[in-house]
Amino acid sequence: MTYKRIIIGVIALWATVCLYGQESEVSWEKSRSTLFAVGAVDMLDTYLSPEKYKGVEFRLFSQNRKTRNAWVRTIVNQGSLVFGHNRADNNDELGGSYEFHYHLRREWTLAPEWTVEAGGGAQGSIGFLYNMRNSNNPAQARFSVTLNPSVATHYNFRLFKRSVRLHYEASAPLLGLMFSPNYGQSYYEIFGRGNYDRNIVPTTIGATPSLRHMLTFDIPLSRKPTVRTTLRIGYLGDYWQAKVNNLKYHQYSHLLVVGWTKRF
Repeated sequence: MTYKRIIIGVIALWATVCLYGQESEVSWEKSRSTLFAVGAVDMLDTYLSPEKYKGVEFRLFSQNRKTRNAWVRTIVNQGSLVFGHNRADNNDELGGSYEFHYHLRREWTLAPEWTVEAGGGAQGSIGFLYNMRNSNNPAQARFSVTLNPSVATHYNFRLFKRSVRLHYEASAPLLGLMFSPNYGQSYYEIFGRGNYDRNIVPTTIGATPSLRHMLTFDIPLSRKPTVRTTLRIGYLGDYWQAKVNNLKYHQYSHLLVVGWTKRF
C-alpha cells in the first residue's frame, strides 16, 4: 500500500466517524465518567537521548458513553503530565499531552449480565517532551492521528448486595500519520529553513505496535437502585511505541484509575 493511499484512507475514515458523531443524540442512553489516574511511566525518545527515563505520570480524563440500538459511541478527552529521570539520576524529562479518542462499536448481549462490543474509531494526540540538559534540540513535539480497532466487554454481578459492573476495553493503532524529525535533523531546519524531510510519516501497525487497555469496577455508592452515580476504580495500561525516521520512541504507562460515573 502506497503512502498516498494510507493518507487518503486516514482522512476519509476520520471524516466518517466525525460526521457520525454529529448525529442527533435523542434516545441515546448516556453515562459520563470523570477519572484521575496516577502511576509509573517508562519513556524513550532517541531524538533527545539514547537513555530511558522512568518516573511518574498523572492523567485527568473524561469518558462519555452513549448507547442506542446496540451501537455504543465513546468519546474520551484526556490530559497528562509526565516526569522522569535517567538511570544515573543526573537528568530529567518533563512532558505533557492532550488526546482525543472516538470509538463506535456494535454491542452483542451474550447473557442478561454479559455483553461484548467490537468496532473501531479514531485518535488524535498532541504534546511535547522536554529534556532538562539538552542545549541543542532540548524539546520534542508530538503529533499523531490514528485509526484504531477496539473491543470492550462488561459483566454485571452482585457483591455485598450491590450491583457491580466489571468493564474491560482495549484498542490499538492500525494506521495513521505521525510527526517526527528525521535522524540528525534540527527543528530549525524544519521550521526556520523549511527543509521538509519526511516529517509527516504515514504509519501502520508495524511501525507503531501499541496497545491501550483499561479494566475497571463500577461500585454503587448506595444500595438504592435509583442512585445513578458509581465509584469507578481500576487499571489503565497504555503502551505506546514507534520507530520512524531511524528514531525510536516509547512511553509505557501503568496507572491506577479512580473516579466516578454518572448514568442518565
